[in-house]
Amino acid sequence: MTLSQHVLQQLNNFGPDAQDLSAIMNRIAFAGKLVSRRLTRAGLVEDALGFTGRQNIQGESVKKMDSYANDVFISVFQQSGLVCRLVSEEMDDIYYMPESCSISRYTLLYDPIDGSSNVDINLNVGSIFALRRQQGDDTDQTGADLLTPGHEQLVAGYILYGPSTVFVYSIGKGVHSFTLDPSLGEFILSSENIQIPEHGPNYSLNEGNMWQWEESFRDYIRYVHRHEVYSGRYSGALVGDFHRILMQGGVFLYPGTTKNPAGKLRLLYESAPLAFLAEQANGKATTGDHSVLDVKPDHIHMRTPLIIGSREDVALVESFIQGRKLEQPPAPLGVSSI
Repeated sequence: MTLSQHVLQQLNNFGPDAQDLSAIMNRIAFAGKLVSRRLTRAGLVEDALGFTGRQNIQGESVKKMDSYANDVFISVFQQSGLVCRLVSEEMDDIYYMPESCSISRYTLLYDPIDGSSNVDINLNVGSIFALRRQQGDDTDQTGADLLTPGHEQLVAGYILYGPSTVFVYSIGKGVHSFTLDPSLGEFILSSENIQIPEHGPNYSLNEGNMWQWEESFRDYIRYVHRHEVYSGRYSGALVGDFHRILMQGGVFLYPGTTKNPAGKLRLLYESAPLAFLAEQANGKATTGDHSVLDVKPDHIHMRTPLIIGSREDVALVESFIQGRKLEQPPAPLGVSSI
């Protein structure tokens, strides 16, 4: 089953709204195919690797692949009539497409290349996206209607560029995965109704920041270091680390630090889309204090801490944050906790 067929089946109708959503998903998939093709040839293509020399609004150096992928998403949706606005990590302001705003009520929010530091060394990277329905006046260019909790997302997903290119999405009816078949040029259904295991062996975080964390996170790391059932797995690409946890279970953490108390991940186009997927897959996502999907952003590039993954493993991290341990920590995989 192809991606477009699956979206229509999920929506269970062929009305205008369903057709629009299916078309938007196809355009996101097309952008993913273009980015995937560029990545597979990055070492051979002039100006595909390295930095552009500029910084984004977050003060981060922009890789050439970041810029290329952002331009791909713009060109794929420009004059498509499918979305009115684009919000990206690589653009300071909202990108308006007036020619579409009169007929489209959708805004696409995305991180064109997540983990771009991996590009130059040929490791996995990804693209994250979310779709929201536009509220209010077409002429309102403040984006105030986007500053709502993650429950308002209509669609969330990501594209993982690795040994194969994988497209994962949810429209609020489970989480589904598709693999790009290069011979067909189509994303074909590979896993349906994915469920995150209640507990997994993986913990994923940058331990190089350990001494900048609050003591509760250091306590958690000391705990997993003393229990051999846990394995540290961190790739430097949020999409890759989350995909492992989606399929195998465990927890990903990006806490705040003394330098960045709110963490480094952006809420609207990184944390909230993945939180939407996690909860649809029976997982959990929290900032440590609140559910990620309950957080109301105060600007489009707002950052937030993130703890996401298996319910039991997220609960274990929360128990340290709350200053207590669970009475009975999760048992090793395959071992009854009774």
